Amino acid sequence: MMTDQVGRHNNCIKKREVKMTTTRFTLQEIFELAYKVMIKNGCNEANANALAKIVQSAERDGSHSHGLFRIPGYVKALRSGKVKGDALPVIKKITPNILKVSGNNCFAPLAQEMGLKEIVQITKKLGVGVLSLTEIHHFAALWPEVEYLAENNLVGIACTAYMPSVAPAGGNTPFFGTNPIAFAYPIPGKNPIVYDMATAAMAQGEVQIAARDEKKVPLGTGLDGDGQLTDDPKKILEGVLLPFGGYKGSAIALMVELLAAGVTGENFSYEAKENDNGDGGPPQGGEIIIALSPEIIGGSGWSKHVKDFYSRLSSIKGVRIPGERRHKNRLNSGPREINTNLVNSINSLL
Repeated sequence: MMTDQVGRHNNCIKKREVKMTTTRFTLQEIFELAYKVMIKNGCNEANANALAKIVQSAERDGSHSHGLFRIPGYVKALRSGKVKGDALPVIKKITPNILKVSGNNCFAPLAQEMGLKEIVQITKKLGVGVLSLTEIHHFAALWPEVEYLAENNLVGIACTAYMPSVAPAGGNTPFFGTNPIAFAYPIPGKNPIVYDMATAAMAQGEVQIAARDEKKVPLGTGLDGDGQLTDDPKKILEGVLLPFGGYKGSAIALMVELLAAGVTGENFSYEAKENDNGDGGPPQGGEIIIALSPEIIGGSGWSKHVKDFYSRLSSIKGVRIPGERRHKNRLNSGPREINTNLVNSINSLL
C-alpha cells in the first residue's frame, strides 16, 4: 500500500487549502480489512463475508459513503450488543410469492443474500415476488439487492427507512430517514439500468464526508440548528436535511416509510430512534424488495421492446444512463484511494 498527498483546493468552507492524505488499497485488501475487523469484533464467517463483500463493492464502484467509511459504525453496533455478529437469519414463506426473512438482529447483507436467492426462483416461476426483511440493521447501499435481481433478468425495487434526519416539506423538524429507494431493470446485452438514491437532497453519508473533508454542499441540502439554509455540512448535521424536490421528494420519503415499515411491520424512522441505544451504529429496521418478471408479465417480446427503448434513450446527446458511472468505475481493477485517517481509525479496531 502507498500513501499520497492530495491537495483539495475547491469547495473549502474556510478559504484555505485542505489537504487530505489517502492510502492505496487493492480491492482484495479492502475486502480483507473489512472482513478481519468484523471477525475481530464478533462476527462469524458468514456475516463477516457478506458484509465485507458489500463494503468492497461500494469502494469498487466509487460509493465511498457506503464502503469502509461505515466500518466504525458497524463495530459500534457489535460492541454495544445491539447487533449479533453470529445471528442466523430465518426464512419464512408467507404465501407462494411472499417471503419474510427475520434477521435476528444481524447486519442486513447476510439476510439479503439468503432471501434474494429464493425470491429469484419464486419470481421466475410466479412473475411477482416480495421479500420482507425484518430485524435487520441496514447501513449499506441499496443497489446490490436490485442489481442482483436485474442480473437474473428480473426488475427490482427496494427501499428502507432509517432514523429521523430529514424534515418533511414545509417543516424544519427531522421526521423521515434519508429513506433511499433503488430500482434496477435488465437490458439484454447491456448493463442493467440501476439507480439508488436517498430521498433527502443528499445522502447523509455524503454530508458527513463533506464535513470531514471541509467542503461545502449545495444550498438546499439542509438547514442549520436555527432553521436557516446553509451550505456548511457540519451545521446541517446539527440541524436537518431537506428532501429532494420539495414536496415531491417528501412524498416519496413518506412512501418509503410506509413500504419499508408500514408493510413489513418494522420500525418507522421515529420508532427506530426511540428504540435505538444511541451507539452510532445502524438501528433496527426493515426493508422491502419487490421483484417482477418482465417475461412473464410482458411476454416474450419484452426484450426487443426494452432494447429499442434503451437505444433511443442512450442516443440522446448528453444523457447518462442511471448506473453508467458505477459500471464504468468497475472497469478499473486498480487500487482505490482511501482516506488515511479513516484507515488508521479502522486499524485501531483490530
